[in-house]
Amino acid sequence: MADNFSSRIERLRTRRRGINEIFAMDSGLESREILLNKSLQQETWESRASGKSATKYALGAMQEVDPVYTRVSIETGKRIENQLSNRLEKKEITASFRLQGSVPLNIHIKGVSDVDILTIDEQLFVFSNEGSKANSYVLSKKQAVDVLQILREEIEDSLRAAFPAAKVHTENSKAVKITGGSLARDVDVVPAVWWNNARYQDTGNEVDRGVAILNKKDNQRIYNTPFLHINYIESRCNTTLGGLRKSIRLLKNIKTDAHEESIEINLSSFDIASIMYHADIGNLLRGHFYELAILSETQRWLDWLWHNFDEAKKLEVPDGTRKIFDTDEKKGELLKLSLQVDTLLTAVHNEMNSIFHKDSIDEGMREYLSNSKVD
Repeated sequence: MADNFSSRIERLRTRRRGINEIFAMDSGLESREILLNKSLQQETWESRASGKSATKYALGAMQEVDPVYTRVSIETGKRIENQLSNRLEKKEITASFRLQGSVPLNIHIKGVSDVDILTIDEQLFVFSNEGSKANSYVLSKKQAVDVLQILREEIEDSLRAAFPAAKVHTENSKAVKITGGSLARDVDVVPAVWWNNARYQDTGNEVDRGVAILNKKDNQRIYNTPFLHINYIESRCNTTLGGLRKSIRLLKNIKTDAHEESIEINLSSFDIASIMYHADIGNLLRGHFYELAILSETQRWLDWLWHNFDEAKKLEVPDGTRKIFDTDEKKGELLKLSLQVDTLLTAVHNEMNSIFHKDSIDEGMREYLSNSKVD
């Protein structure tokens, strides 16, 4: 990471404002004009930490995308939902729709962020045989794989008919992507059916209910619990008064900027959120009063995980479906991300405490930043 963070700040601005994507939108879109006007406005973080580029970058990388951008993303998803609902209904398919991914969690880092929509066929569900209600379910005469294949085909046809100026991409094995035309956002539509896992059979709460999606390359079902993941992350974010969200956004921005500097960090957004979910709650909560405490805790936690990787390998993603570090290769990816954060923390400390310049990280540096206010 370069000592001069000016280029990162410029990329951060561009990413958050979505300037390139906005100019690529259909000129007739009402939302295009709204977003163009919004992109000309300076954000609060840009006027903070004057003369301290590393600190300014760290603060900016933590912040939520302007709610206007997020609202346009959600509205675009709703347009897709309304069109699909009506068109699928005419084909005798009753579907329900749910957002998943970064947007509903407010941990997205792009002003113009993709929207991820589950389209769930209600005509059947699959279930866990070990569940408490498994014996009471009546088996459908239809096969879930067949239902998912038909649902995907109908989604592709419906999107083409509803948005003729847009491009429908069908090469992805799990989702149908639609881009361009009158849409202000790229949207991924994921065909699914409900999965009544054992936990849901016990509680009856939708947050516990899973979905089964289809990998069209091998016609195998993939089981996920996206609402449980969202619930756990959201709950921890609330407990830390937004500290977890800020840490996740910080790491996602660092990863994206590292890519721009030819450093590939192969940890997914899901991995990053899961890693920071297990960080120290009190330290993240301190970030509500001293924002740089979030940077300190993020650096401390990544460093601890790498130096104690046998313990790190025991950590599960929040919904308990797998280990976070489920391959040995992820240790190297963790190291790359950790070193990026090390460099940022060192630079921020030396800007904030120029009298006591340090080149190596110690607890004193983290403690200093965790008690530092930024104008």
